Amino acid sequence: MLLAGRVVLVTGGSRGLGGAMVKAFAREGARVAFNYSSSDAHAVATVSEVTAAGGFVRAYKCSVLDRAGLRAMVKLIDDQVGPIDTLVNNAGVGQVLPLALMEEDDWDRMMDIHVKGAFLTTQAVLRGMIKHKRGTILNVSSLAGVRMVKAPVHYCTAKAALRGFTEALAKEIGKYSIVVNAIAPGLLDQGVADNIPATNKADYEANCALGRVGTCAEVAELAALLLSSRNTYMNGATILADGGI
Repeated sequence: MLLAGRVVLVTGGSRGLGGAMVKAFAREGARVAFNYSSSDAHAVATVSEVTAAGGFVRAYKCSVLDRAGLRAMVKLIDDQVGPIDTLVNNAGVGQVLPLALMEEDDWDRMMDIHVKGAFLTTQAVLRGMIKHKRGTILNVSSLAGVRMVKAPVHYCTAKAALRGFTEALAKEIGKYSIVVNAIAPGLLDQGVADNIPATNKADYEANCALGRVGTCAEVAELAALLLSSRNTYMNGATILADGGI
């Protein structure tokens, strides 16, 4: 029960890595809330699975780009679940597209959801953490934001920005006993991997020391440990979970 007594908000928590983290955190004793933007069916399925396993979870339909909606959601979570002391900025999108064919809207959407979404959600939650002088924030970056890998330029840029966001925010709010870290997964069995060419996946496996892509469940277990009270002095770090690239 690594997260017993915690109230965790996971953005983009209806499926993929977000859904795996919701399930893992609830299993570790947290009261979990997550938001999602479109797929009611996936959100209902995740809530049903967690509840059937005896966990506590609540789902809220709200875009990470809706500033007023996020603030209203945080107020609801405070009232219905409890004061948020743990935030995971996971919401994101993938798009396989070369820079030469990229439209401005493609670039803006990638940067908005990954980076602006993390900014707006963190801002909505942060005042409560500062008030209570405690909190833990985990930003989901990517191997593509840390290493030179074959991946879309706008995706790499957005994930690299989250690493900078992590480091600067950790320095700014450490005085309030709030820690901020990032996790940078490699290629996983769900999410970005759904859209990449088979040759890219094969290339990843060939260059990975473990010879395979990772699973969302594996990364979720690591995230639970990083958020727990067993990890209290790491701050401003980006942890790779890539199987050894």
